[in-house]
Amino acid sequence: MMSAEEDFTIGVEEEYQIIHPDTRELRSRGKRILSKAREAVGDQVTPELYLSQIEIGTPICRSLSDVRAELTRLRREVISAAEKEGSRIAAAGTHPFSHWEDQTLTPKDRYLDIAADYRQLAREQLIFGCHVHVGINNRETAIQVMNRSRLWLAPLLALAANSPFWLGVDTGYASFRTAMWRRWPMTGTPQVFASRADYDRLIEDLVATKSISDATKIYWDVRLSARFETMEFRVTDVCLTVGEAVMIAGLSRALARTCAAEALRGDEFRDIRPEILRAAKWRAARFGLEEELVDVRTARAIPARELVEEFLSYLRPSLEEYDEWDEVAAQVHEVLDRGTGAARQREEYTRNGRFEDVVDFIVAETTKGTV
Repeated sequence: MMSAEEDFTIGVEEEYQIIHPDTRELRSRGKRILSKAREAVGDQVTPELYLSQIEIGTPICRSLSDVRAELTRLRREVISAAEKEGSRIAAAGTHPFSHWEDQTLTPKDRYLDIAADYRQLAREQLIFGCHVHVGINNRETAIQVMNRSRLWLAPLLALAANSPFWLGVDTGYASFRTAMWRRWPMTGTPQVFASRADYDRLIEDLVATKSISDATKIYWDVRLSARFETMEFRVTDVCLTVGEAVMIAGLSRALARTCAAEALRGDEFRDIRPEILRAAKWRAARFGLEEELVDVRTARAIPARELVEEFLSYLRPSLEEYDEWDEVAAQVHEVLDRGTGAARQREEYTRNGRFEDVVDFIVAETTKGTV
């Protein structure tokens, strides 16, 4: 039997943009900033594919207050390190106007291999996400959680949508990062697995067919971590604010807890058609919270707010049991009322029609609450 003491720890990874303070373009200062930041936080800050990116990862956390404290600390230290090198830090799923052609690859074997394998897809991989790890020691339970959580990935994505602009144009998407990322061969929503052995056989087959070199090259929206005893939610853009990131972390863990409890009880599980799941995710990426989304349980379109409220209601017993309901529900309703990161970026752009102002807004929101 699982217990809260043994399982459902939480860790969050965030990918940030490095910004030139004058031009507001992306800036390849990753090496310098990484060196400075590591003086304060050690290996909790790491490089990413491009030198204009930098990533943080919290230590293992047990409460949302721990997650908030660690994200605040790590954002603060990376921002401070960037400022010492004459740069800024921004948290958004895409940069509003910088071009991938102008970026420098991080000279690290892993990234060089990715660039060699995926070619043009890797060249255009100028996107920034948030990954939430939830500790689940029982690997069979983790498989069942992965199966069941697929039904709710679309509202999770919609709440965190934060990438409306690409190469100086409004894409019409709330999360254009999602549209860019889905082109990769091992992305998207996974199929249902009968067991951990079933999952492992697929990984072995993908390696044997030279489709991937190892399990770390599986990039599904929700997956078993190849390095840790965790299940990893990878569906969302990086969030503008610490508060929104804590919200996504809280929702992700409550979803894992709720699905685990269902599996342990033996509750009936419905395997939704993959076409419906893809459609639900596409509408979430396209519209965020501003149009109808897909309720995959009934295969119908309903108002985004209604679907989000049903998502919250589904998670409420878990959130209340762990005294997280008030914090998470309040942040969800704030996003419903104020708009997603994507909607707020667009609002900023409409004021003066300047993408530089949008970058300034993102930098300010990224910094909020860290100083």
